[in-house]
Amino acid sequence: MSGWAAGAPPVRRIEPLDGPWRFLREDVPAASAPDFDDSAWPVVTLPHTWNGVDGEAGGDYYRGPGWYRRELLLPPGSAASRRFLQFDGAALVADAWVNGHPVGHHEGGYAAFRFDVGASLRAGRNVIAVRVDNAPSHRVAPLGGDFTVFGGLYRTVELVTVNPLHVDLLDDGGPGVYVATSKLTPERAELAAQARLSVPAGVRARLRLRLRLRWTLFDARGRVVVRASSRVAAATAGVHAVAQVLRVPHPRLWQGVEDPALYRLRLEVLDRDVVADLVEVPVGIRAFAIDPARGLLLNGRPYAVHGVDLFHSGRPGHGLAVTDAQVDEDFSALSELGVTGLRLVHFQHPQSAYDDADRRGFVLWTEIPLNSAMDDSPAFRDNLVQQLRELVKQNYNHPSVMIWGLGNEVYRSDAASQALLAQLHREAKALDPHRLTSYAHCCAADDDLLARQTDVIAFNRYYGWYDGELADIGPWADRVHAAQPARAIAVSEYGAGASVLQQEDPPARPVPASHWHPEQYQALFHEAYWRQLGTRPWLWATFVWVGFDLPSAGRDEGDRRGVNDKGLATYDRQTRKDAWYWYQANWSRRPMLHLVNRRAPPRSGAGCDVRVYTNLDAATLVVDGASLGSRPVSNHVATWADVRLPPGVHRLTVSGAGGVDDSIEWTVEGADH
Repeated sequence: MSGWAAGAPPVRRIEPLDGPWRFLREDVPAASAPDFDDSAWPVVTLPHTWNGVDGEAGGDYYRGPGWYRRELLLPPGSAASRRFLQFDGAALVADAWVNGHPVGHHEGGYAAFRFDVGASLRAGRNVIAVRVDNAPSHRVAPLGGDFTVFGGLYRTVELVTVNPLHVDLLDDGGPGVYVATSKLTPERAELAAQARLSVPAGVRARLRLRLRLRWTLFDARGRVVVRASSRVAAATAGVHAVAQVLRVPHPRLWQGVEDPALYRLRLEVLDRDVVADLVEVPVGIRAFAIDPARGLLLNGRPYAVHGVDLFHSGRPGHGLAVTDAQVDEDFSALSELGVTGLRLVHFQHPQSAYDDADRRGFVLWTEIPLNSAMDDSPAFRDNLVQQLRELVKQNYNHPSVMIWGLGNEVYRSDAASQALLAQLHREAKALDPHRLTSYAHCCAADDDLLARQTDVIAFNRYYGWYDGELADIGPWADRVHAAQPARAIAVSEYGAGASVLQQEDPPARPVPASHWHPEQYQALFHEAYWRQLGTRPWLWATFVWVGFDLPSAGRDEGDRRGVNDKGLATYDRQTRKDAWYWYQANWSRRPMLHLVNRRAPPRSGAGCDVRVYTNLDAATLVVDGASLGSRPVSNHVATWADVRLPPGVHRLTVSGAGGVDDSIEWTVEGADH
């Protein structure tokens, strides 16, 4: 996983296995055999999905098995080395064979996992075969959801080679080293660290006297802050948990976007003072709480979580099979937007997303794929618990993560669903008592028992889109807060669809299931919502649904099938909708202004309003070189009312302090005086 042994001695060897792979989108049981002839199969490289086209076209798409095969040449090496195949994501169920021997089975499409393959690999030619299946299953989450379930090896695969004595690689895909801030004052922080050490059989007596762990904490500039050493009395073979307290004088706190200060903890496993293994993990020293009256408190101070829901850094034609660079591109855009938090929906995201959030200071809610539907079987419950363990362990060290999301919009509230959520809450607290749990509630009463199983609660609300009116969101929030004053609440989803190809000014309220989603209505929706939500600081977070349009095969609305168009930007990331700039004007500290209605339809010569979103105090408008004067900004909007233009194409330019400007062209088709 990313971040391990960065810039360190090569005690751990990690070999990318991104290609070439032979691939076939059908079930071929004989393909597990090493001598199977796959020469006619197409060649692909990872990350790869087989739903890059049909999963984005709307309607039915292929959900079933696919096979991947590749050769791996290994030089003669130490017979004592241990080797693991690491999959960073395989949706939804994966089985692997090495040289015809089954090496592992994994259920769950969004977490990393590893198979021990040392006994099956050999010097020379090896054949790896992987069967991946994204068919619906009553036992593997998600069972439902308003999104395409892309199949395939859509994240990287690596071969990890370690010494027999190593930090545990079979701990639910986690790093084997876990750090949390246990005590914090301005003068000192105490970090509770734990390592899981895998001790091989046959060398216990020697190791008992000579084995130790060396802990080194570095600051962001690479300077040593703390060193510590732990003796390990490994009396038996197996996995041993070793705890260590690290005391950090005058810590620099991870303070969100204001100062996302990061440390780095290096753990070295020493056998007779020789480094046998080395792991590095990120560390952010911070304390947080959520108060029903003050919202989220980061290091004792209120921290406004201005957030969006991020489905995934998908791209047209590739689905979820994206690179780390594309993930970073999205996070860079969201940073420019001015977000301070993200809800990563509706499943575990790639490690690069959590790394990026750490560096940029985004507060994260990250969740397991309990979405829409559930099954009452023990197998489904066990799978959810497994996916929760993976989510927590793989992301335990990220200071950006503050909320474990336990589910979204389960369309039932009965004893079984409440018991399931309660069990997941207990499991999360046992794995990580330092963070809070939440649930995204939608489909029953605000005080429903399903909404009372987690530490805090959030609600998905779409007044003015699916039901109700735009003005309802503020009074609704006030009612919930007044009825449950001791309950910390947030808004986990709100939004409206918008096509940049569909324009109507002024817009009528669209029918959500229709093929007419004018961009202007989305902008008005978000103006109305933020003016209400932004004045209620006791909401511990608000998340816009959604940052970018996303593939949802079951949808047929707006300008095309297969896409949920509620994004503030288009699925291809090429166009930011007007609503994007509304939030940038409210959230960003960078000077900006944006002329609204830049894709407006041709208009008559009748007077129309020219509006600008901005975080400046005033703006000046010039039309065809003639100034229409400066206007003061009220609530992040500057308006020139009843501007009349003759037929033709007109250039509008607005400017403000600091040299910031924006220009658009409007077409006027005829005069109407």
